[in-house]
Amino acid sequence: MTGANQLSASEFLLLWLSREPEQQQQQQLLFMLFLSMYLASVLGNLLIILAISMDAHLHNPMYFFLSNLLFVEICFTSTTIPKTLVNHILGSQTISYPGCLTQMYFFIAFINMDHCLLAVMAYDLFVAVCHPLHYTTKMTPQLCALMVSGYWVIANLHALLYTLLTAGLSFCAYNRISHFFCDVAPLLKLTCSDTHISEMVILTEGGQIMITPLICILVSYFCITCDVLKISSAKGRWKAFSTCGSHLSVLSFFYGIVFAVYFSLSSTHSAENDIAAAVMYTAVTPMVNPFIYSLRNKDMKVSLRNMMGRKREST
Repeated sequence: MTGANQLSASEFLLLWLSREPEQQQQQQLLFMLFLSMYLASVLGNLLIILAISMDAHLHNPMYFFLSNLLFVEICFTSTTIPKTLVNHILGSQTISYPGCLTQMYFFIAFINMDHCLLAVMAYDLFVAVCHPLHYTTKMTPQLCALMVSGYWVIANLHALLYTLLTAGLSFCAYNRISHFFCDVAPLLKLTCSDTHISEMVILTEGGQIMITPLICILVSYFCITCDVLKISSAKGRWKAFSTCGSHLSVLSFFYGIVFAVYFSLSSTHSAENDIAAAVMYTAVTPMVNPFIYSLRNKDMKVSLRNMMGRKREST
């Protein structure tokens, strides 16, 4: 390699965006777009978490899981976007090998927590709709904390497995990643090692950790649907289904993107499609989740108004 590409084996080049002078306007536009989405995501999720923590009426399992999900969204988007913004400011495209593995570890851990929390929230909806009289006895604080803690352990073990598999690969002299962050699929495309074992692990163990929560979600919603259809009143059925609308919309969006990216590992898969999908679930989804999950909720709206009112009174 020569010029700007003369890097040691301990570094990677993130070549998702052209550095040609004629592309400066496009680069500035993308920088402002990423910065705006990141700030909106962090501030929006923090605002909802703060509202939940300050309102005693929202201290129940549903909002406990929601606050954990929003915290994961903040960590999730902070794993990738800040590095992209810093590289743009510094005029750099490099990421160190340890930094690449670290970024990949936390990215996988947080995306797995997204899967698990979405499944837990579906189970919470199932209990609330199908067993409302036993909700408080079934969804105890101890059980909720145990489920979240257990999923944190599973998510981190899964991320550790992927990181160790990637650390065992050889990347020879070619170290240019056609992406804006380090992920498994782009790294597998540029390794000179045999990737059959890694791809088999991704399609089996990786598929299992995605499909298992999805099965739990589908079973929960099947039970919810069967129970709701027994309600004689059309208004009652609509009210019961409307409580699941936000959750269902995010599920469709989230799983559609994830399956499109992680089950398309062949070399013929478009790098541009990978980047577009990654932008959607690393920047757009965390930004819109506070609105989808919370701002359409009557209790959340009241809590936010009360919190804003207290701030105005204190000033």
